[in-house]
Amino acid sequence: MKAVYVKHQIANLIPISKIVTIHYFEFEKDFVSSGESHDFWEFVYIDKGEAIVTAGKQKFILKQGEGYFHKPNEFHALSANSVTALNVFIVSFVCNAKSMDFFKSKKIKVQQKWKGFITAIIEEGRKTFDLPFNNPDLKGLTLRENAVIGGQQMIRTYLEQFLISVLRSETKEAETRIFPTRETMENHLVCEIIKIIEGALYTQLSVTDICEKLSYSKAYLSKIFKAYCGYSMGEYLILLKIEKAKQLIREKEFNFTQISDMLAFSNPLYFSRVFRRVTGMSPREYLNSVKIN
Repeated sequence: MKAVYVKHQIANLIPISKIVTIHYFEFEKDFVSSGESHDFWEFVYIDKGEAIVTAGKQKFILKQGEGYFHKPNEFHALSANSVTALNVFIVSFVCNAKSMDFFKSKKIKVQQKWKGFITAIIEEGRKTFDLPFNNPDLKGLTLRENAVIGGQQMIRTYLEQFLISVLRSETKEAETRIFPTRETMENHLVCEIIKIIEGALYTQLSVTDICEKLSYSKAYLSKIFKAYCGYSMGEYLILLKIEKAKQLIREKEFNFTQISDMLAFSNPLYFSRVFRRVTGMSPREYLNSVKIN
């Protein structure tokens, strides 16, 4: 006898039909946009610094780690605060689902677990489309000649997962556990390591120092950090130091030698060499590249 199977139709809660733009900007502290409106959604996430956001008739501060959803046809603008250099992720997209009403004029604090979706969108975007650096006038995406297989679909699914995760978190109470799982414990340790590193950018922090602070072995912490972040603790420290250096360069309060000293590099030449290795540019070339004409 032939078995009868029921084919379940999968519901699409948040179906993204089109991606319009993907940006990751590194702006100077005096950046100001003229503003615009368009008939699709735009999500803005402040990765570093602080932004002044205009949304319709509202004007408010968006701090580091916060995001905002601009609804279709809403006039919006963004500027730096004239004090701190600004790193901002922006993705714009088309979605006509009724469920998107939840996101209208929605301001969120981006949770650590959501940041992976944003990082994945940026990485897939760079491998899939030709994304010019710091071009706020970009009006559409150009497919790379050697675009990674399935990149467009990966971008869409990462964005859909991000939106669904935000929707779930805001509308349903989080699950509570009496005893933490191993994954929860390891994730907590990774977060603690990151906090230590972020608080020590102006010092000569070593991996041994981190392990002593947390009272765990170097082998164990190195293993879980690499597994969760994809970098060793030492590599991650260097990456954050260079990100801080980029911010300081854009703020133009200190010269390159002073920045090298502030971030505890052994000498300016070593700082410049590490900066080029990480960014592909010298500090001077980077400063010239972020100027918006």
